[in-house]
Amino acid sequence: MADPYNPLDKLNLGRSVAEALLTQSVSPLAQVGDLIGAGVYAIYYVGGFEAYAPIAEKNRNEGFEQPIYVGKAVPKGARKGGLAFDASKGRALRDRLRQHATSIDEAKNLELADFHFRSLVVDDIWIPLGENMLIEEFKPVWNLVIDGFGNKDPGRRRATQYRSPWDVLHPGRQFAEKLAGGGTTAEMLTKRLREYFAGHVVPLVPAGPAADIGITEDGEE
Repeated sequence: MADPYNPLDKLNLGRSVAEALLTQSVSPLAQVGDLIGAGVYAIYYVGGFEAYAPIAEKNRNEGFEQPIYVGKAVPKGARKGGLAFDASKGRALRDRLRQHATSIDEAKNLELADFHFRSLVVDDIWIPLGENMLIEEFKPVWNLVIDGFGNKDPGRRRATQYRSPWDVLHPGRQFAEKLAGGGTTAEMLTKRLREYFAGHVVPLVPAGPAADIGITEDGEE
């Protein structure tokens, strides 16, 4: 006998946030505008970067079926704890999406015009749950295979800081230029993308020396 439906189950709550986001209209990432509020968002790619062809195919002709990245923008000060944050105020979504637009614009092999987004203002307590559900449902490659897109400028480089896989595959961000490469190459990461789209399990590659993270010259672990 099936368990009775519980609308307050965390999976159902997360699913409701994800479904609400998908009803929102899609806009060019180059035209974020003056969004108000905090919440969740999905970014879509429609360009010609060969490694992302399976994604772009699903998003062209206004399909927008497969995000390349999903994320959250929490109200300012939320990380300090407390429940007094109003997700309908502030500019968290606007600021986060503008940061992403700048990252893409600085990348030498991506075009900002090829990216679009959906966003949804969400009550702050449900924002992380909604983001997790979106990642689980769509498994975006910039969340699960090519890490580092959401990184911010770390300031002065420390000895343990290296360029993220995203910055290796898409060089150009100014702050990443002062970080060490670590030996991982774009060819290695492209091979991992091919494996991922072929349905193979591909663990996330952290930033660091290729030898330390188990990547060899032919891309094998």
